[in-house]
Amino acid sequence: MLRKVVMAVALFGALAGGVSACNTAEGVGKDMQSAGEAVEEEAE
Repeated sequence: MLRKVVMAVALFGALAGGVSACNTAEGVGKDMQSAGEAVEEEAE
């Protein structure tokens, strides 16, 4: 359980960095999608 929490926090941090580098709404959507996919893979 702790591993999932740590992964989620790390993923959120990476997402925050990615979003700050994104200039378009489309790019933010892609970042959100890839983050969601990573969370799904970790949950399995």
